[in-house]
Amino acid sequence: MDWATSEAVSVLAFLLPGLVAAVVFYSLTSYPKPNEFGHVIHALAFTVAAQAATWILLTFVFSAWGSDSWPAGAETVISVLSAILLALIMAWSVNHDMAHKLLRRIDVTKETSYPSEWYSAFHRYTECYVVLHLKGGRRLYGWPQEWPGHPEQGHFIIAEGEWLVEDGSHPLTGVSIILIPGQDVEMVEFLEQTPVETPKE
Repeated sequence: MDWATSEAVSVLAFLLPGLVAAVVFYSLTSYPKPNEFGHVIHALAFTVAAQAATWILLTFVFSAWGSDSWPAGAETVISVLSAILLALIMAWSVNHDMAHKLLRRIDVTKETSYPSEWYSAFHRYTECYVVLHLKGGRRLYGWPQEWPGHPEQGHFIIAEGEWLVEDGSHPLTGVSIILIPGQDVEMVEFLEQTPVETPKE
């Protein structure tokens, strides 16, 4: 193994906790995955935080045990576990708008933690029926069981669907759910009425 290969392996080993944390974070949120450079930057940030948490934890634990060393590989394992825990906390925080909610209360920002206004609207109005305005002028009323994280990708899963026409509505009898591509939806109406009981999956 030459010097360059050895250095590359060392860098990858150092970034391992951050890379694992980044994968966990992006798999649990609707944030678009960054390019290679952005991924490395995020992995580095996660790694630094995980290494700091690991150092604090190991210092506390082994000072309490009266030892100044730990088993080989313990630091790497704890770093990876710390990074995963950090990623889970951050995913929960951004999915519930926790950090920005606090900052809005003290007038630091007007922004949210959500990746887009689309995601924010569906997060805040999860307990209501919707009307999907489709390309071509068709309108579909129903209960959204699932919706795409981005309007250009994925599908809506609509239960209790009804086609809305000029003379009223036509329920989709005998149909449990209907899949609508997100790219076919031009506008979404969130209705005011909140159902007493949501459809069961």
